[in-house]
Amino acid sequence: MKLEDFDFDLPEGLIATRPARPRDSARLLLAEGDTITDRHVYDLLEIFRPGDRLVLNNTKVIPARLMGTRTRQSAQGEVVAKIEVTLLEPAPGGEWTALAKPLRKVKEGEEIVFSEALSARVAAIENGQMRVAFNLEGEDFDAALAEAGAMPLPPYIAALRAPDEEDKRDYQTVFARHSGAVAAPTASLHFTRELLEALAAKGVEFTEVTLHVGAGTFLPVKVEDVTQHKMHAEWGEVSEAAAAAINATKAAGGRVIPVGTTALRLIESAARAPGGAKGHIVPYRDATDIFIYPGFEFRITDALMTNFHLPKSTLMMLVSALMGPERIRRIYAHAVENGYRFFSYGDASLLIP
Repeated sequence: MKLEDFDFDLPEGLIATRPARPRDSARLLLAEGDTITDRHVYDLLEIFRPGDRLVLNNTKVIPARLMGTRTRQSAQGEVVAKIEVTLLEPAPGGEWTALAKPLRKVKEGEEIVFSEALSARVAAIENGQMRVAFNLEGEDFDAALAEAGAMPLPPYIAALRAPDEEDKRDYQTVFARHSGAVAAPTASLHFTRELLEALAAKGVEFTEVTLHVGAGTFLPVKVEDVTQHKMHAEWGEVSEAAAAAINATKAAGGRVIPVGTTALRLIESAARAPGGAKGHIVPYRDATDIFIYPGFEFRITDALMTNFHLPKSTLMMLVSALMGPERIRRIYAHAVENGYRFFSYGDASLLIP
């Protein structure tokens, strides 16, 4: 299974730099078996059935991109230099791992000031990253970070424009609850509160899980034999109530439909934890580095709502595992030919094997 098997040509003009407004007006490619239909996200009200259970990732994206300064003494007096810091993920002891530009100018032990309220001490520098300890924690940290930080837009959007205040709203789901992600579960960005309420009134059920999406989601695959790729780890939780609800839907013959690859990876991990099985998951609170590629046996997932993914990415491998490589090639060719918008702010697909 070679990396080139998951490649395709994507015109740059199809990369979305802003979301559809309103959110649920985005286009939706419905792929059911071999049939492809062009719809819109608001049509989910017709497509989903009573008894379907949507699994939503309620992680909350933090404004992880920070501009700061460090100050050093020299023979000429104080020297102030600018530092750009991007938070990656929480580390043990309340610290964070982060990227810094320029990292070579940073020293262990020094302080980086981001605002009057927020600063951090450089605890360690290792493997091209640093660990930092902030001066605040809990709600105080969240408030200061919200004031000082910018949304960490994916690299393919950041290359086309800078983040702004609109992204603080656009790059967050309407049901975001638990802070910790540095990338959004982007399929969920299409839902409005009104659409969720209408689906619930129809009898569609919802279960929330949490997987804090890390920057590793954007790491390229660097091996030609994709089965040798090592996935990054992300922390996730499936509560007892969530596991029970999902199991009840499976037992009743309903469909379990994760919204986004993050929710899918988490519930399939919970089905592989001790006590899990085909059609049955257990509560789960741990990191997951599950890698899904063609040949994978899905134990819980009946369908997937997801955006359109990068060529040669692990997410292309995941959707190929669900629908089959040849079918995914046809789906993506249709999306390109018909002008669907790609990636985080792009259009959606509903994939039903």
